[in-house]
Amino acid sequence: MKIDDIELGKYPLFLAPMEDVTDPPFRRLCKQFGVDMLYTEFISSEGLIRDAVKSKEKLDIFDYERPVAIQIFGADADVMAQTARIVETAKPDIIDINWGCPVKKVVAKGAGSAILKDIPKMVEVTKAVIEATNLPVTVKTRLGWDAHNIVINEVAERMQEIGVKALAVHGRTRVQMYKGEANWEPIAKLKENPNLEIPIIVNGDIDTPEIAKMMFDEYKLDGVMIGRAAIGNPWIFREVKHFIETGEHHAQPTMTERVNAARNLLEWEIAWKGEILGVREMRRHYTNYFKGLPNIKEHRMKLVTEDNPENIYRELDVILDKYIDFFK
Repeated sequence: MKIDDIELGKYPLFLAPMEDVTDPPFRRLCKQFGVDMLYTEFISSEGLIRDAVKSKEKLDIFDYERPVAIQIFGADADVMAQTARIVETAKPDIIDINWGCPVKKVVAKGAGSAILKDIPKMVEVTKAVIEATNLPVTVKTRLGWDAHNIVINEVAERMQEIGVKALAVHGRTRVQMYKGEANWEPIAKLKENPNLEIPIIVNGDIDTPEIAKMMFDEYKLDGVMIGRAAIGNPWIFREVKHFIETGEHHAQPTMTERVNAARNLLEWEIAWKGEILGVREMRRHYTNYFKGLPNIKEHRMKLVTEDNPENIYRELDVILDKYIDFFK
């Protein structure tokens, strides 16, 4: 699969952009375990042109991440074009437009999945971004606003027509938010459309190697994007690749791997965000790292309530010593 001139291999895996999750430390960890393409957290176009600190921080990318896309959102064509020019100075490989976020505060501004009710405006704003940059532009979206308005086929054709280089589709409508099950069938049908040539990437509920393989083998999709299933489980990319290559499951990550991943991510988060915020934002990850361990609750509670990094590191050492042989 290629996006413009960027070669991604036969079975490319993508890390979905997730607000407050896919920061540089988290992306770095997932890269170590085999993800092929990374996306930043989405960046508000309005925030970026106003020079908002949080928006500017999200522009930071590193060479070890490549290929990496910076994702932007907004609803004003001129502002989005200006944003694209600012983003281009950060030198990502791709600019991605978020036309899929279902969150109320984004939709209320006409951005994210709100645009699925106004495809001509989607075309207008996307075209403005494409014309403002020399970088390839991709789009991430949803099936439609609701079950009665599945518009993804029209969206795909219109996006290709104006020069979008790839389309990632979450298999839910905006009304569904993140509830219910993802519907991959309409995404698979895009590959049957003889008018479409751009790569189609599937997203939503892809949380096992079997499902990921099915997306390639049965649904014939070009790429698989994994989001929530990677939180606390960066090994999922390694597991998917191993299963695709061999048809067998990769061995579970050892306790040493689990503890090292937790230690590394905590260290990188503190270096990136400072001690207080780094410690707090790391707490969402511990549960999955140590899922399945007997009598782990006491240790997990210490990890998610302790504010001193050195005490957290010591507790991680205690966990490693206690459970060293558990996942062998």
